[in-house]
Amino acid sequence: MKVAAISSAGGHWVQLQRLRLAWDDCQAIYITTKPEYALDVRADAKARDLSEPVFYTIVAANRWQKLKLLRQVFSIFFILLKERPDVVISTGAAPGFFALRLGKLLGAKTIWVDSIANAEELSLSGQKIGPHADMWLTQWEHLAVQDMNKKGPSYKGAVV
Repeated sequence: MKVAAISSAGGHWVQLQRLRLAWDDCQAIYITTKPEYALDVRADAKARDLSEPVFYTIVAANRWQKLKLLRQVFSIFFILLKERPDVVISTGAAPGFFALRLGKLLGAKTIWVDSIANAEELSLSGQKIGPHADMWLTQWEHLAVQDMNKKGPSYKGAVV
């Protein structure tokens, strides 16, 4: 199985890396906005006797940088088209939003793990992408949807 793990840099990336053990037996593809993260990913794989993961760097962008966002979308699309992952997982921000939407179009299963930093409300990206994800998780029990008839994140414990 091929898993594409994608997030923006910083806290979203740290949280995504804390989930790494979940796809140890899979072919990992990492996508983020900081090229220096490749060193950590490769060192971790080597230390744990895993095959070297594939690593891609995309442009950093936010909702106020429309042209950069467009570049980001196209980069993500071409990476996913080339790699054809079975699963796309993200912990956040714009790269994750686009990857889940595009991954779903390409037939991948999608997982959104909302940021642990959002303790009072779901992240903006989570609110927008969550309803489109195959699995939508929150780190905070009080943010989970309790009514099975409503669309919202599930709480499965503190996964990060």
